[in-house]
Amino acid sequence: MHFRIFDAWRLTAALLIMTYHFLYAGPMAHETPGIAFLYRLLPLLDMFFMMSGFFIAARYARRLSSPADFVGFMRRRIARVYPLHLLTLGFFAVMGLVFASGLVASAEPERWDLSALPANILALHALGTTSALTFNYVSWSVSAEIFCYALFPLVVFALRRGGLGGLVLLLAVWVAGLEAASAAGFFPREHWLKADTFGAWRAFADFVLGAIVAVLVERRLAAAAGRPLSHRPGFLALGLAVATMLLQASPYLTIALFAAAMLFTACAESARPDSTRILAPLAPVSRLAFSIYLLHPVMETLFLSLLWKRVLSPPEPSLLLFYAYLAVPMAATIVVALLSERFVEPRLARLVAGPARPRPMPACVPA
Repeated sequence: MHFRIFDAWRLTAALLIMTYHFLYAGPMAHETPGIAFLYRLLPLLDMFFMMSGFFIAARYARRLSSPADFVGFMRRRIARVYPLHLLTLGFFAVMGLVFASGLVASAEPERWDLSALPANILALHALGTTSALTFNYVSWSVSAEIFCYALFPLVVFALRRGGLGGLVLLLAVWVAGLEAASAAGFFPREHWLKADTFGAWRAFADFVLGAIVAVLVERRLAAAAGRPLSHRPGFLALGLAVATMLLQASPYLTIALFAAAMLFTACAESARPDSTRILAPLAPVSRLAFSIYLLHPVMETLFLSLLWKRVLSPPEPSLLLFYAYLAVPMAATIVVALLSERFVEPRLARLVAGPARPRPMPACVPA
C-alpha cells in the first residue's frame, strides 16, 4: 500500500529544511526570526529515518532469507539513493576544485576539503570520517541511509528470533551504546541526537524504531479488523510532536510522538485508503521529497550564493526583497527535482540495480 499522508509529511519536512537553509543566504541571517523558528524543527530528520525503517521493514523483512537476497536488496536500495547523491557531489566537487585553485575565495574552507572527497564518493561521510559537513552538506543522510541498509540484517535477525521484543531489545541496546558514547564525548556535537558527521549511528536508532512501528501496525490492523480507524489520533500525535519541537522539550518525547503519529496514521490509512483520496492530486509533487532535499543545496549555490549575493543583492540589505526573491530558487528546486525524478534518477537506478525481476509481495505487513 502507498501512504499518501506520509508522502505529504515528507514533502513538508523537505520544504521546511530547504527554507531553513535558504534563509542563511539572506541579509542579517543570524538575526532572522525564521531561522531560529525552523532550527527547532530539525528533529524532522529523525522522522525521515523512521519512515525509512518503517517502509523497509514492511517490504523486505520477510524477503531476506539468503546472502543473495541481501545483495539484491542492497543493489535496489543503493540504486534509489546513490545516483542523485553522486550527481550532486560531482557539482560540488567541481566547486571545490575551483576554490582549491585560488581563482575564487571561499568563506567555508572546511566544506571544500578535497581530502574528504573519497569518503563522500563511498558514502561513508556520516560515520565520523570527516570533521565537518563537506560538499553537499545534506548528503550525510544518504550515507546514513546506506549504513542503515547495510545493518538491516540485524533488524531481520532480531525480528525473526524475538519478534517485537527482539526489535525492542535491539533498539534498547543500540540507544544504550549511543548514550554511553555521548557521555564519553564520542560525538562532536555533545549528544547523538544532534549528530550529522556521525549521523549514521543516530539514524539506525530511528530506523529500528520505524521497523517497530511497522510490526505494531500489523498487529493493530489485525486486532481492529473490520472496524473503521480514525485519523484524529495520528494528527494529534503529530501536532504534539511539533509542539514539543517548538517548545524545545525533550527530543526523546518528540521521537516517541513521531512514532505514535506514524502508527496511528498508517493504521487509519491502511484501514480506509479512500480517506486520503484528497491528497492524490499532490502525488506528482509529494513524491519529490528526496530529490528536493538533495538538490536544494545546488540551487542555493546557483541562485543565492552566486546570483543573489554577487549580482542581484542591493547595496542596502532588504529582507523584504530577499524574501520575494526566495520564490525563484524554491520554484527552481521543485522543477529540477521533478525533471530529475522523472527522467534522470530512474534511468540511473536501472543501471545500478539491473533489470527488474517480479517478486511476490508480503501479505502480512502493509507497505
